[in-house]
Amino acid sequence: MGGKLGVRINVQKGPCELVLLRYSYRQYKIINHIVLYYPGKSFRTPLGNVQRGVTLLEYPEYDVPKEGELTKIADGVFWLRMPLPFELNHINLYLLEDNNGFFIVDTGIGGRRTAEIWSTIIDRLNKPITGVIVTHMHPDHIGQAGALCEAWKVPLYMTAGEYFAARTFRAGAQGATNRPDIEHYRSLGLGEDFLANLSKGGGGYSSSVEPIPVAFTRLYEGRVLTIGEREWQVMIGRGHSPEHACLYCAELGILLSGDHILPAISPNIGVYSTEPTANPLADYLTTLVPFKSLPKDTLGCPAHGLPFTGISTRIDKLTAHHHQHLLELQFACQTPLSAKDCLPVLFKRELSGNHLFFALAESLSHLNYLMYEGKLERNTDSDGVYRFRTVGEVTEPVGDDDEADQFMQV
Repeated sequence: MGGKLGVRINVQKGPCELVLLRYSYRQYKIINHIVLYYPGKSFRTPLGNVQRGVTLLEYPEYDVPKEGELTKIADGVFWLRMPLPFELNHINLYLLEDNNGFFIVDTGIGGRRTAEIWSTIIDRLNKPITGVIVTHMHPDHIGQAGALCEAWKVPLYMTAGEYFAARTFRAGAQGATNRPDIEHYRSLGLGEDFLANLSKGGGGYSSSVEPIPVAFTRLYEGRVLTIGEREWQVMIGRGHSPEHACLYCAELGILLSGDHILPAISPNIGVYSTEPTANPLADYLTTLVPFKSLPKDTLGCPAHGLPFTGISTRIDKLTAHHHQHLLELQFACQTPLSAKDCLPVLFKRELSGNHLFFALAESLSHLNYLMYEGKLERNTDSDGVYRFRTVGEVTEPVGDDDEADQFMQV
């Protein structure tokens, strides 16, 4: 490949995914140019033309699987992709070969298109499906799980926290009012027009998740699954979801990291109306730490983006990203601000629709973290809006956050 380093930028409908590709150099010494890949064409440009978003991770040269195809990652480990109808337009799924079949790790969003792609893939396999493992309850991960389990009469493997959350969300309100939702979003500083739309409801979760099996096999921290005579250890991450399961195989040096550790964007760490006093950012930062002890050459296989090495480096980057946001909020809240007021502090783009929903959740997770740390205090104004104010004196933060400003939709 000429011994060059390049950057691949996948451009969809919004901010690009910026990825540093490793070619033949074993060490990063000189980076003079990057190569920009757009649909149907590519060109080279000096690195100085790219100002943000480069993370020094290594990306082995696997072929990105086309729709309905598989890429072999290692002996008995296969990578596939499913489309998503969001700005983040794909999810990575994995097959683990067992002696008598294949375990599926994550399933794609519910609906006919994903089901048809699964049918194409399974028809090409020389063994049946023997189990379905779901890392967490978000629709792009669990969406097809029920249909696959039912079709192949195989067990569903999940953590208890994720399984029961998924069952709860798919069941819906069951006649309960949305008063807590309205109160929650009013407290964040949203106007009556937004609150009125909450009353309209919508299919939401259930429209993108097939019926979930009424029984499951529980995953938990430290549990070992033996698949194809190899041991896969469950490692739990929290914050992005309640009890996210990652799978680590020491023999192969592979971590299936789901959404817990992504190479190019930060997973959404949000506080929602179902638990408005939650502190998921503390959970997230705490549960990142054990992953830093994995061997340096461990291959991270994420749910979005490309397989990569440099997990510890990436964890440091994710941690720094959140701490930079915390410092920026502390400085901004010297004048009392609502969660909505804080959005321009954290995000450098226009926000509307689902983007606004996820950004508000992210804003509140950082504000709650600072409140529990005693660095912000929260008061309620006459309109029922929470105002967060800095405790003590702070100085303007130094540095800039270059994490890609792209939203996870699920």
